[in-house]
Amino acid sequence: MKEDLWANFHIQLSAHYIVIFIMCFADYGLLLLLNKYLPYSKNIFYRIVAGLIGITLICLVILWMFNYMIYDVFHIPEEGLPPFLVKFAFAMTTNIPILLVFELIYYFQSEQKAIADSETAKRKVLLFQHETLRSQINPHFLFNSLNVLSSLIYINPDNANKFTKALSKTYRYVLSLTRQPVVSVAEELDALDSYLFLMRMRFENSFTFTVDKIADCEKNKIIPLTLQLLIENAFKHNIATEESLLHIKITVDPDYITIENNIQPSSDVDKGGIGLKYITKQYKLYAKDVVVTHTGDLFIVKIPYIQQ
Repeated sequence: MKEDLWANFHIQLSAHYIVIFIMCFADYGLLLLLNKYLPYSKNIFYRIVAGLIGITLICLVILWMFNYMIYDVFHIPEEGLPPFLVKFAFAMTTNIPILLVFELIYYFQSEQKAIADSETAKRKVLLFQHETLRSQINPHFLFNSLNVLSSLIYINPDNANKFTKALSKTYRYVLSLTRQPVVSVAEELDALDSYLFLMRMRFENSFTFTVDKIADCEKNKIIPLTLQLLIENAFKHNIATEESLLHIKITVDPDYITIENNIQPSSDVDKGGIGLKYITKQYKLYAKDVVVTHTGDLFIVKIPYIQQ
């Protein structure tokens, strides 16, 4: 039996809400698709055009399904019903606000997530600085430094004075890091001189150290203490004697700063400290990847620049 849909209010209202419900699901799926493959950050114009095309296709598909159900399934006569263009215009004026509401919800959720991620990143950076400071003033490091200083006071007072100044400069640099989330490669290399002086006093002629500056050291930025921690790892994990020299080389190129050393594993390795794993985590906070390579004879770490 044929029935005039628009003469029956409850059927008309139900059909309307079913269409709106389907539109909401379709618009939400469209929003997820666009945010994944064509976010606003890539191209705002293309994103808006893609959104309009998407809701147009959604309206056409829903209207086709609606007409099929009304005319072919329920056999409702077309007399008295609005034409297709009118229904399409109504669908578009309904669908656009729905998509805009979803866009606003997604925007505010993204803002909240960005704020939360920023706070998490700040906490991780502060934790890194705290752990770095703690690793530098741990009893083992301080004990070795004081032992060397004690020996130098009797053997070579002049070197003892230089050692004290180098140790003071190293700690002063560490303590200043709370004000500097990143530093230039030039600053890091300058601070590294004091640390290497301490290592020379401790290991004497058991290692070599060279720096090859291919790129600008002033503009390129890295996380503070990156070089010092990697060199500390080289001493910690390898033998360094006059018979088996530890060769450490730093290369500053346009894309990376590379730290490499020959591999001669130590049997007595201190597993403590921050280590490469923590450095890698810090660079991931800036969406940067630390590249680690073993060649058999060499251990190579490539550190990306935070800013160039």
